Amino acid sequence: MFLNKLNIVINCTVRHFFIPLQLYLIRYFYIMCKANKILFITQEIKPYLQESEMSEIGRNLPQNIQESGKEIRTFMPKWGNINERRNQLHEVIRLSGMNIIIDDTDHPLIIKVASIQAARMQVYFIDNDDYFQQTPSDAVNQENFEDNDERMIFYSRGVLETVKKLRWSPDVVHCHGWISALAPIYIKKAYNDEPSFRNSKIVVSLYENNFEGNVNPNFKEKAIIDGIEPEDINIEDKDNIDYKQIAKIALDYTDGIIAHGNIDPEILEYAKSKNIPVIEYSNTPEFIEKCNELYDQVCEKQ
Repeated sequence: MFLNKLNIVINCTVRHFFIPLQLYLIRYFYIMCKANKILFITQEIKPYLQESEMSEIGRNLPQNIQESGKEIRTFMPKWGNINERRNQLHEVIRLSGMNIIIDDTDHPLIIKVASIQAARMQVYFIDNDDYFQQTPSDAVNQENFEDNDERMIFYSRGVLETVKKLRWSPDVVHCHGWISALAPIYIKKAYNDEPSFRNSKIVVSLYENNFEGNVNPNFKEKAIIDGIEPEDINIEDKDNIDYKQIAKIALDYTDGIIAHGNIDPEILEYAKSKNIPVIEYSNTPEFIEKCNELYDQVCEKQ
């Protein structure tokens, strides 16, 4: 009689403790496989810059992803034609003050922030007088400045250092535009042990627009920081480092791709050769659902 009662007690304990624990663990790992925090590293956002496909997406995609229940952070450069007073930008002192060294030269990192009230969305701006103040009001994405290589380096490192200071850990980092092209390799190589980026996955949006001409032949040497080896940056022709080569460097460290418009066939073919998920942009409500599915899909990848 006693043993029968003891068995009943044990069975009830196992059933009431371990089954809820199993359900909790299943739910926990299901949530962990989802992309809950998205970092947007963007080149253009409307209304801060003139209307373009990229600035429209930079404005609307983060808002829609936020409204779908995810937590977001959004960054863009503080281009020289952005009116700070009209757009109510202000410096974030606690995030500013760091120097980023490029080619043995210190460059001050200044962080500013503004809000898009209609979207209930904050935008962080990476600012530096050397790199972003001379940009004219047209063709932001096609200007062939001599320091485009250093702009890419400064912008990507500036964003990542700021996110570290925010103590925020994105599940997915979504990169838009050539200015963000070095973020994937920095995250996967130089910042892979940082708590903020240890488990981050990368999605890159490829656009038709890009910069013209070539960047500095010393681009590779300038881009290398602790954690990156020379062989990690694949440069096919040092004397002709154009947008195609820059895009391929980004794609080498990417987990998912979104194709926008008439992308250069060579870049698109290279993207498809990586055997990672590729979706096409469409100006439809379904596109947001596809993005969320892509974010979740890359997060499930080990």
